[in-house]
Amino acid sequence: MLPKLKKFFWTWRGVWVTVPTVTGFVLLLRWLGFLQLFELAAFDQLIRLCPPESLDSRLVIIGITETDIKQLGKATLSDAELAQLLTKIKQQQPRAIGLDIVRDQPEGTGQEQLSQVFQTTPNLLGIKKVIANDSNSSVTASPILEELGQIAGADVILDADGKLRRGFISITSETGDTLPSLGLGLAQLYLEPAGILPEGSPQNPEHLQLGQAVFIPWEAHDGGYIRTDAGGYQMMINYRHSPFKTISLSAVLANQVPADLMRDRIVLIGYTAPSKKDEFLTPYSSILIGNPQTTYGIFIHAQIASQIISAAFGERPLIKTWTEPIEWLWIVLWSFIGATIRWRWRYAGGVAKFSFPSISFTLLAGGSLLGICYLTFLQGWWIPLVPPAIALVGSVIAITSYLAYQAADIRSFFSRYLTDEVVANLLETPDTLSLEMQRQNVTILMSDLRGFSNISERLPPEQVASLLNIYFTVMTDIITQYKGTINDFIGDAILVFFGAPTQQQDDAERAVACAVAMQLAMSTVNDQLKQSGLPKIKMGIGINTGEVVVGNIGSQKRAKWTVIGSPINLASRIESYTVGDQILISEETWKEAGTEHVKIIHEKLVQPKGFHQPIPIYEVGGMGGKYNLYLPEADELIVSLKEEILIEFTVISGKDIGEQRFQGRIFQLSLNGAALRSEIPLEPLTSIQIYFFNPSNSEKTRGDFYARVSESLKTETNNVWLQFTVIAPEIEDLLKNWITANQIRV
Repeated sequence: MLPKLKKFFWTWRGVWVTVPTVTGFVLLLRWLGFLQLFELAAFDQLIRLCPPESLDSRLVIIGITETDIKQLGKATLSDAELAQLLTKIKQQQPRAIGLDIVRDQPEGTGQEQLSQVFQTTPNLLGIKKVIANDSNSSVTASPILEELGQIAGADVILDADGKLRRGFISITSETGDTLPSLGLGLAQLYLEPAGILPEGSPQNPEHLQLGQAVFIPWEAHDGGYIRTDAGGYQMMINYRHSPFKTISLSAVLANQVPADLMRDRIVLIGYTAPSKKDEFLTPYSSILIGNPQTTYGIFIHAQIASQIISAAFGERPLIKTWTEPIEWLWIVLWSFIGATIRWRWRYAGGVAKFSFPSISFTLLAGGSLLGICYLTFLQGWWIPLVPPAIALVGSVIAITSYLAYQAADIRSFFSRYLTDEVVANLLETPDTLSLEMQRQNVTILMSDLRGFSNISERLPPEQVASLLNIYFTVMTDIITQYKGTINDFIGDAILVFFGAPTQQQDDAERAVACAVAMQLAMSTVNDQLKQSGLPKIKMGIGINTGEVVVGNIGSQKRAKWTVIGSPINLASRIESYTVGDQILISEETWKEAGTEHVKIIHEKLVQPKGFHQPIPIYEVGGMGGKYNLYLPEADELIVSLKEEILIEFTVISGKDIGEQRFQGRIFQLSLNGAALRSEIPLEPLTSIQIYFFNPSNSEKTRGDFYARVSESLKTETNNVWLQFTVIAPEIEDLLKNWITANQIRV
């Protein structure tokens, strides 16, 4: 149980580190107030995205417009004109009248008339500014209405960006007096006939309840606010899209409105003229493009009254928020989602790269966050949007940064010979970087150039290096394509592992397919060499599969990652049996790769050094199945010589060329091989160095010329077929001349 738990925590280690770190950073930013304006901007956007609602017909606004002011000839209504207006409104029997006009002293004529209207209109509310924080904007109440107790607060709350998002339910002055806001006062007058009266909530008697709505006071840290002024009894304004029914003062005074327009409704009277400067920025105000859209103060009071009434009837929700601990958990959740997505698909596109799944799921998570916040907002819940979005993206970035940092050391170690997928696996299982060796079943591919020693002797070092670079570049791309691990370049040889450091079920199959692809690419290599004026080369490949130990060997100061075991030696032995353009594999590799897919064109028994019994090796002609790669079948021109060619040869044992020379005669010839009648028996796979005699002068022709016995011919004893392995250019020219002169195809 404990090992599984340790593995689980290690597997998801990036998540466990990232989530608390990113969450803590986001919460710190939030506590410092750096995210408040972004969260308020998100609130504004959510308000604007709410679907349009029908006009609230319970409210009617009588606006005093610029046109009305011009017709009156003055900016302020006289007492007589105001009394006339209120009388006409009373005739329609509204439930409540809100007078958002300052009338703290007489204006013109008609004081007695206005006083009589005030005293006979119990459903009329005047305004007063309770919070005296600005002497230039003080608003005192009408003495008559204040004496009658028909006064409501007209104070508003502006956020740091100058927008009005919160409204007062009631306002407490510095002297301790509490006054309902104009919106609440009008709503209570409207709800009273319906039997809805203010009362304390059963859960908390200090919380106002009207009908189905409980009004919980807004706190300093609610929603996206940080240490905001929460004085008085506040609530967030859930703005309606649709404006309220609005008519002009002139239309009312001229009796140009329907007789029942105001019956059983709330009527608000106020200025809708820009010159009165009673305008505010709201969530609908756009301050990025063009002039910001403003809302008249009379409409703000109407919004508050409409919201209270709708909430009391259960028609529209009040805006609520979660407690801070729940908001913290919400941020933790999205940090966890972002970290999990990035960590889960961290290597899908390579080390420290954004993969399609990680990008797709991150975008999906971000869209889900927006969708959840929007849908919950429609239900009246304002839940954090900006902090979890930062946590989501921040976790993705943090994981990516961690992977890039973590990958740097391993990349510097392995990037020369590992694919991104192999490096990804190493990053996932860093135990492979320790000095501890592990047993694994590995397929070893060894490739080598035929006759490279001869080539390197004939060419300057710079041209040898150029030749190898061209060859290695093409081969490396193919090995990488087949997900092989290049362990080393040994001179002109390439040592490649399939199954180390990471194992897959098709390691042997990919190794054989890779070998075929490498041989097919030799034509491309030779074309590039020809363009560079370099000689043509041939390659042999040997493959073996077996159990080895994989890991670092050396000390803590200097070590090398490699594979150790006898299967490597056998792979090297098998490769040594190859001639140009040939692929030889062991029986183990053939079985592992799938005998039904590997095309075998020849089988032979060999007894490598250190083996007590001969073992079979197989010449590969192609790889079927999903790879469908096949070497071209040789259509070699073999001619029977009219006159046999006398040669001398020495037998090569290991790396040493024997001193004793033997004679033989070539009676059939091609550019790649020859039939030899030898004076001594030659076993298959025996390597020899050949010396030609020039027919014109019987002198030995100079130039390196090596061959290997591929098989014994049944025609006569000591007759063998030689496969040329190294041919000097001057010898190759001589062979071409002999073939042309003896153009009788076998």
